[in-house]
Amino acid sequence: MTSKRSGKGIGTTRLAITLLLTIVVFGITASAQEVPDFSGTWTLNRAASVLDDQFSMAPGQIKVAQAGNDLFVERHSNFQDREFIVKDKFTLDGKESINPGWADSEKVSTAVWTAGKASLVITTKIPMGDNGEMTVVETFRLKNRQMIIQTKASSAFGDRSEMLVFDKK
Repeated sequence: MTSKRSGKGIGTTRLAITLLLTIVVFGITASAQEVPDFSGTWTLNRAASVLDDQFSMAPGQIKVAQAGNDLFVERHSNFQDREFIVKDKFTLDGKESINPGWADSEKVSTAVWTAGKASLVITTKIPMGDNGEMTVVETFRLKNRQMIIQTKASSAFGDRSEMLVFDKK
C-alpha cells in the first residue's frame, strides 16, 4: 500500500498554528500585566519636583517595601527643625487600610491600581476635628528610573497639589 500526500494544507496548518500561538502568547502577556514595584529607598529631588511655595510637607526620603498585596511606606520629613517619621501600610486590593493619624486619630485609605496598572492611586481621609476632614489623593508611578508622586489635598482650608520626584538611592 502506498499513500500519497498532496502537500495541500500543510502551509495553512502551519500558519494556523503560528497564529494560535501568537494569540496565546499575547493573551497571556496582556492578562499578566505587571504592576510597578516601588520598593526601595527614595530621596526627594527638589529641583525636579513642583512643591507648594507656601507650605510643603514633602518628605526628604521615602522607604517603600512592596510585597504581594501589601505596600509599606515610611516617610522621613522635617518640619520646623524637627524630624519625624510616618509609617503606613496599605493593601493593594482597594480594601480600606487604617493607619495612625494626627494626635489620637486614625486615617482611612484605599489603594487601587489604574486601569493599565501603570499607577497606584492612594486616597486617604484624615479627620481634622472641628474642621471636618482632609482628603489626600496620591498617585504613585515610575518614570525614567524615578518615582513620581502626584499629591492633591482638599480640606476646609483649601486645595493644594504638589508633584514629588524621587531618585532611588
